[in-house]
Formats: sequence, structure tokens, C-alpha cells
Amino acid sequence: MRTATAKRQRLMEAAARVVHQQGAERTTIADIARAADVPVGNVYYYYKTKDELVAAALGEHARQLGMLTGGLDLLADPRERLKGLVKAWVSQRDLAARYGCPTGTLAVELDKRAEGGLDAEAGRVIRLLLDWTERQFRELGLPDPDGLALTLVGAYQGMSLLANALREPAVMTRQGERLIGWLDSLPDGDQTPAGG
Repeated sequence: MRTATAKRQRLMEAAARVVHQQGAERTTIADIARAADVPVGNVYYYYKTKDELVAAALGEHARQLGMLTGGLDLLADPRERLKGLVKAWVSQRDLAARYGCPTGTLAVELDKRAEGGLDAEAGRVIRLLLDWTERQFRELGLPDPDGLALTLVGAYQGMSLLANALREPAVMTRQGERLIGWLDSLPDGDQTPAGG
């Protein structure tokens, strides 16, 4: 049982990595099997189709996001959590410059398909990020926390896209510094918990 769980996890991680690097359409089941060091025939025991592997990649993105935000939630100050999020984005600048945002670029690619389903799943992963970010702004007691969350996550998507299009990791560094400055410039809000 433990071996099967480990193999499934390796396939999910490999799917996330390979789909990010190659895109969903260019990635084959064999590519993912090779990256996971799993025989191709064994992949079908866990995932019957490539779309199931793409869904697994999105699940892995959600898991990684949960690990990141879970770690940031250990910080007492929501402003520091948000700044930690920006720093985590910037730490991935080389990957972003080469391949873009893992979930954002996949969401755009999946949206171009005739059949639906996976594009909505990609949107759910982005929604997890927006919801977490909105909670931080709400905890800061700032007005329009959902608008502030859209601004921050939109800035991340924009800087990832520009870093990728220009193949310049420094775009992420410069924009990350601007975002941290913006977060520092926001006024201290009410900081009374909602409903309190």
C-alpha cells in the first residue's frame, strides 16, 4: 500500500513538473512515466488517460499551494504572510522566466480546448490562492479585501507572464520588490476579526 501511494505521489509530482515545462498538449503519458521513474504500463493502474494526469498535476499544484500557505499561516502577522507569499513567488523566478506560472499558464492552455472541465479545475486552484490572499487582507482589516487579493494575484500572474515572455527572471525580482513596498504602504486597518 505504501509503495502504491508513493508511486501515485511521484506520478502527481512528475505530471505537475512535466506539464508545466511542456504544456498539457505536448506532454505524453510516457513523458510523465519517465519523469516519475514508473514503467508506462504501471501508469494506467493509477491514471487511465492523459487528462487524468493533467488533473493530477492540478491537484499537485493545489497541494503545493496548501503547503506554502500552511507554512505562511504560522506567521502571526497577515502582512508578513502576504510578503512571504511574494518572496516565495520571487524565489521561483528562474522557473517563471522559463515556463511561466504553473497554474496560470495551464489554465490558459486548457481554456483553448473545445471540451470543458479541466479549465474549471485550473480556475479552482487559482481560486484557492485568491481566497487565502483575501483572508489575509480581511484579517488586516482593510476595505475591499477581495479587490486587494485580485490586485496582488493579478500582479503575480502579470509578472510571471512578462518574465516568461521576456525570458528575464529579474522581472520577478523587480516586481516582487514593488509588491512588497505596496504591501508595506497599505494602512493598518481595523484588525478586528470579522464578526467580532
